[in-house]
Amino acid sequence: MNKINFLDSVDWSFPVPISYGPNRINELPDICKTNNLRRPLLVTDKSSKDLPFMKKILQDLHRSSIKSDIFSDISPNPIDDEIYKGRSFYKEGKHDSIIAIGGGSGMDGGKAISLIANNSENLWDFEYEKSPIKKLSSFPPLICIPTTAGTGAETESTAMVTNSELGMKLCVWHPKQKPIMALLDPCLTVSLPKNLTAWTGTDALVHGIEAFCVDSLYSVADGMALQGLNLIGNNLLEVYKNPDNLNARGAMLIGSCLTGISFLKGLGLVHAISHMVGAVYDTQHGLTNAVILPQVLNYNKNEIRSKINSMNFSIFNEPGNFDNFYSNITQILDTLDIPDNLEKIGVKDNKITELAMKSSKDSAAFTNPKKASIEDLEKIIKKTIKKAR
Repeated sequence: MNKINFLDSVDWSFPVPISYGPNRINELPDICKTNNLRRPLLVTDKSSKDLPFMKKILQDLHRSSIKSDIFSDISPNPIDDEIYKGRSFYKEGKHDSIIAIGGGSGMDGGKAISLIANNSENLWDFEYEKSPIKKLSSFPPLICIPTTAGTGAETESTAMVTNSELGMKLCVWHPKQKPIMALLDPCLTVSLPKNLTAWTGTDALVHGIEAFCVDSLYSVADGMALQGLNLIGNNLLEVYKNPDNLNARGAMLIGSCLTGISFLKGLGLVHAISHMVGAVYDTQHGLTNAVILPQVLNYNKNEIRSKINSMNFSIFNEPGNFDNFYSNITQILDTLDIPDNLEKIGVKDNKITELAMKSSKDSAAFTNPKKASIEDLEKIIKKTIKKAR
């Protein structure tokens, strides 16, 4: 049996056009020209603006006579005010398209800006739980470029943004806004710091686990979840220990993309709680997910028993029951040096009820395999603050 070479380049058409391969970022100017993008706005997060590859991307675009600029006023947990500021920047620069590049925050920022760039609507008119707006100006062409193997957010317009009035993270999107391309280049992930490799990698792991555990007839998503989990399970510890292994980085990037597509099926309480912890305490999303995961697995234990063997086989290459799976997961978290409680990342125990109330309203809570009451959520959060595993 031939082993897959993740140093090859390949193009896919599902669910949007995807171009994968090392150094394919060099094709961006030609991609812009092919799609008649003359003034793209690059949107990224504050910490990514001055990275070497970001400067090279701008230089390459300018050399190709593509007038581009960069908007980087995006926080690790994007806030609505930043999205409105991005819209003004887009309009003032007379841009015609958006290139969302970075980890989850950079891409969330770019996608959210794209929803309102050509429209006067309030950002929250695009909230996921609301009926999609019908009469809109055309959305700007959108290209998504992940620089971490974790968020999996590059094939959809969905974006998580903190509502500053409510102090809650909410999902915004529109079914007619799809990226015209997702560009996956594993070279962009090689320089990722060790801790972010671990945090974003476990984010991708959680995406696959939660999506697969959602009870719905969505077999294509289940297939992607399991294949994504297999790639992550066989490569996460490798890229953590050997960050220059480009083949493993490529496998992780594809695995992240697959589990990201799979959560169109839905997510669960890990994300519901993590979104609100991030909104209130500004914690790193993947890290927060990783800390919360064990307690939610325990909570869902009886409802997900039938799913455990498949996941254990995909991630750990062996059959197993819930106890085997739980032990294997916690061992990965220990190896990746994930803290064993939320208190260690700044979460206090004086807002447990507030976090529970907000988490109960998150769309991910509605697809959790087991319906959770406010009291249930309070118990999970309280345990996770003190002893998560």
